[in-house]
Amino acid sequence: MRPDGWYLTEDLDDFLAGGGDFLRSRPAPHTTALTVMERLRTHGSAEHGDGAALFGRLERAGGVDATFYRLPSRGLAPTSLTPGQADTLAAHLADLGHSLPYVTADQSTATAFAEAWRRHTGATSTLRVRLHLYRLGTLTPQEPVPEGRGRVARSEDHAQVVHWCHEFAAAVDEVLPDSWADTRFADKHFTFWETPDGTPVSIAGSTSKIGGMVRVDPVYTPAHLRGRGYAGAVTAEVTRAALTTGATDVVLFTDPGNPTSNALYQRLGYVRITDWAVYDFSGAAAQ
Repeated sequence: MRPDGWYLTEDLDDFLAGGGDFLRSRPAPHTTALTVMERLRTHGSAEHGDGAALFGRLERAGGVDATFYRLPSRGLAPTSLTPGQADTLAAHLADLGHSLPYVTADQSTATAFAEAWRRHTGATSTLRVRLHLYRLGTLTPQEPVPEGRGRVARSEDHAQVVHWCHEFAAAVDEVLPDSWADTRFADKHFTFWETPDGTPVSIAGSTSKIGGMVRVDPVYTPAHLRGRGYAGAVTAEVTRAALTTGATDVVLFTDPGNPTSNALYQRLGYVRITDWAVYDFSGAAAQ
């Protein structure tokens, strides 16, 4: 056992053998880790740049208390850590000579790690992103439902799906890779809300079920079609479909600065469970 309890590996299978059950034990707060691990398992890490991915798990008394992953050229993504655990991890990574561009985690963990990273490396941190994470309680479809119906996207809808995902990314200041296959949307399942004449007016995506969890992402309605209930209708549609697959946890992220979408998801039965944050690092001492 390492003195600090952290076991680090570059082998995904090795990491999941000890940390997979831990991630599946709390699928809602571990939603991002679960989907990233599944994509790595099926696609590998080459799409994230040169170099190896790094994984870690905090072992204690024969169990796992926390994990993290870091993809090539990306930041650190730990599960929930106490301030003491964050400090130990920051010290461990700094001693090993690692350089981190950012940390992404639940807000308390991200804040604690950013402060610890400053103490051990001299890096300053800047809050880049803050999100709310919601988990479905009881689905309560909106009334009245707008005219039309939900329809699962087919192969012939690919161009429309790609176009709207790029519009969504632009709206939230997200830069997508040049190749669609490398985007975070490529493995998702999409559903349209369409009007009675078959015109798509809104779209929602969802992940495959992993550890009983499905994440709804993205939800997008073109600006000129908003305010007509389409986003609520298509979100309810993909949520219902997730429950039909046997999902125990249906989750989604929202922008805290968008009161309209937050109110919408709450009306549909989603309950906020935590906040999420990304801190960028700069000015670290040379390792």
